[in-house]
Amino acid sequence: MSDGSIPHFLQGPFDFEGNGLDKPQLIDDSLRYVVPGGSVTQPVYFRGGNSSDEMITVVLFRDGKPMRYFPIAAKGATHVALRVVEDLLADTVLELYLAAPSGCSGTVVVDLGLVDI
Repeated sequence: MSDGSIPHFLQGPFDFEGNGLDKPQLIDDSLRYVVPGGSVTQPVYFRGGNSSDEMITVVLFRDGKPMRYFPIAAKGATHVALRVVEDLLADTVLELYLAAPSGCSGTVVVDLGLVDI
């Protein structure tokens, strides 16, 4: 990109089995991002899809604590613009978790766009 920003994406399809809406679990180790030293990262958007018959929630964790919740309807999808919501400083750890009703299973497709500036 000509402005010196560097895009990053946490994305892919992942199978899941729910443990309860109050027990979010890390979707996959590949959905973890650490803001590099000397950079500031901004979340740009979140897109998600849910193949199951139940509503699920993808939870963006920041340094081990919930930061944003993205509910996705049964057999539904969502797109949330996040540009310029907030700056995430160097060494901030971002992870995508999933909360789903116990016994619920399916595939979640996630796409979190980030940009380092």
